[in-house]
Amino acid sequence: MNVLVVGSGGREHALVSAFNRSARKPRVHCAPGNAGIQAEAKTVDISPDSTEGIERLLAYAKKEAIDLTLVGPEAPLVLGIVDRFEAEGLKIFGPNRSAARLEGSKCFTKEFLARHEIPTASFQIFEEPAKAKAHVEKRPLPLVVKADGLAAGKGVIIATSRAEALTAIDEMLLVRRFGDAGKRVVIEDCLEGSELSFLIVTDGESYVPLATAQDYKRIFDGDRGPNTGGMGCYSPRYSLNDPVIQAITDRILEPTLHGLHGEDISFRGVLYVGLMLTPTGPQVLEFNVRLGDPETQAILVRLESDWVELIERAIDGNLRDHQLAWDPRHSVCVVAASAGYPGKYGSGCPISGLERVQGRDVRVFHAGTKRGPTGEVLTSGGRVLGVTALGKDREEARRRAYETISKIHFEGMQCRADIGR
Repeated sequence: MNVLVVGSGGREHALVSAFNRSARKPRVHCAPGNAGIQAEAKTVDISPDSTEGIERLLAYAKKEAIDLTLVGPEAPLVLGIVDRFEAEGLKIFGPNRSAARLEGSKCFTKEFLARHEIPTASFQIFEEPAKAKAHVEKRPLPLVVKADGLAAGKGVIIATSRAEALTAIDEMLLVRRFGDAGKRVVIEDCLEGSELSFLIVTDGESYVPLATAQDYKRIFDGDRGPNTGGMGCYSPRYSLNDPVIQAITDRILEPTLHGLHGEDISFRGVLYVGLMLTPTGPQVLEFNVRLGDPETQAILVRLESDWVELIERAIDGNLRDHQLAWDPRHSVCVVAASAGYPGKYGSGCPISGLERVQGRDVRVFHAGTKRGPTGEVLTSGGRVLGVTALGKDREEARRRAYETISKIHFEGMQCRADIGR
């Protein structure tokens, strides 16, 4: 069996590892992969983030007789990679282009939530800077300003002052910091509470929940500084039998799936619900249409069920009554990032200590890494590594993760010190 994982980050490294643990013993391919993935899969240097790249991936899948493709990042899903592969009769796991709008357009998502009366923050959508600024002057602080399209996790500004909100509007609508992704903005009230990541695998009719996780989006300790793609994570946050999860299922998940059916949107893949647990109940912050990063790293190290079987059941419409088995231990993932991230950062810094840190209860998932001319591992991205550890409780997992990351070094390495605290 040949499987292809599309993507190059820590999430994709965790997915490659999950496929390799399967009893089916597939031959795993990854495009484009990274330095860590190269040790566990056959990699091919094809970027999936353009129509041309998708066509090259399609040709590669045919040439290599790929039996199953799993898409990690959001960009190729929004571009329609699933539609293209399915049109050629190839098995691929992920939502089609229509369903991927839940992540590809924040405006679409907010309007969908409003149509179906699913709890979310009050919002307005703007294309004209003057009207957006006038709205900001009337609303209570803090406010959240979001670019409509994909912005690699950096298109959300939590403004604690009007000046900060006005600057965000200028950067998105006038300066076009995020290009076409910022042609429209959503301005919404800022919800208060604790965040939760809740993910399901769905075949379009039935679904299976994955273990819950808690993500850390801000760059600095104490949830300070700008948003990132995610600086760490732990799992579980809640038991799947917890009343909080039941409330999310009743008030958000079931109405969302019912609403998709009602609008003739066929959703097959992973639906990631980003939630704020407020004093009045759970509310939707965002939808993603793929596995999260670093949630995947923290969740999949705990999965005891066969990953290939789960994905094949989802593709074949056979998830009804399927149950997943989980390692009862806790996991903590700490991200090591380049200096300057989530702003401008350099690359090409040698990484030392990797050979000393792998173990039965610790995994170092590569994200932004590459091989140098003599085989050395170098930094090549903002988020570089995801050090993930298991423990009998969260504190033990946390201690192991930080003990491991203390043995790794590259110039300018930064990480939060409070993941899982």
